[in-house]
Amino acid sequence: MKQSKTKKSMPAWFGPLMALIILTAILAVVTDRFIYHDNIMNVLRQSSINALVALGMLFVLLTGGIDLSVGSVVALSACVMAVVTKATGITSAIVLIPVGLLCGVLVGTINGLLFTKAKLPHPFVSTLGMMMMLRGVCLLITGARPITGFSGSVLWLGRANFIFPICFILVIIMCILYSILLNRTTLGRQIYAVGGNKEAARLSGIDVDKTVCFVYIVSGFMAALAGIVLLGRISTAYALSGDKYEMDAIAACVIGGASFNGGVGTVLGTLIGAMMIGVLRNGLNLLGAKSDVTQVVIGAVIILAVYIDVMRARAAYNLERNEQARAMEAEEAQQA
Repeated sequence: MKQSKTKKSMPAWFGPLMALIILTAILAVVTDRFIYHDNIMNVLRQSSINALVALGMLFVLLTGGIDLSVGSVVALSACVMAVVTKATGITSAIVLIPVGLLCGVLVGTINGLLFTKAKLPHPFVSTLGMMMMLRGVCLLITGARPITGFSGSVLWLGRANFIFPICFILVIIMCILYSILLNRTTLGRQIYAVGGNKEAARLSGIDVDKTVCFVYIVSGFMAALAGIVLLGRISTAYALSGDKYEMDAIAACVIGGASFNGGVGTVLGTLIGAMMIGVLRNGLNLLGAKSDVTQVVIGAVIILAVYIDVMRARAAYNLERNEQARAMEAEEAQQA
């Protein structure tokens, strides 16, 4: 009995953390270049972009939704900033960064309204359509050409270092803020409640539509923020940036313990999942794996993460049924 209680209280992120530690140890053994300071800093930079997108995706998954448009939002924020710079000559980060973030907030708002007000059957449909539309918009406004010439202040967020990369420090700050929001506020409890059971949440007085709109706004905002960081890393805005970022973000969330069924997931677990994908990509690159092999491995990791999620949900369901059965048996025994 004591052993089962220990398993039940084990946090969902503990397993992924152990897997990350083991993966890191293996890569440190098989390639000595992995533990170099410059490479570790590179892993942190690479993981930061996925972590930012994944944090926004976590909010959506917690309500039982999904946002497939985040990769296109990453490109849109940078492309809009580039077009504004070309059209107006403005190079100040004080102007351009809010413009990029506003694009993400606007897209997130539209995604939320399409699902809650337009009553589309599933957010998969609306966000898939939005993904394709935004990619087309990016190609249209940039003329399908990469745009450069950004000021250092705009690129600073993805390029600067202060002991650690500034972008990774940003990730830690956002993790702290979102962890407080989800665990210490009424809104956070409402997000989990909506993901657990929308109808029960509605009957308890929660405005489900507003809560769902909020999580899509967060997702759009975080994708736009990731786009600004990516712009700082590559110094170029182009329409095809952020391709397949939604897959890495979903994988990071699910690896970290989030569930497609909603109501389950943590900020820490999502960060661990993003770090695991970053470490895996970096390790394969150091080992000389080709890009197609890397795609196969990452795809396998996504499938494995989804399988683990299904098994986890099934185990939770069976545990709940067993507890209900024991409760009923105890009640019958008392009545007898």
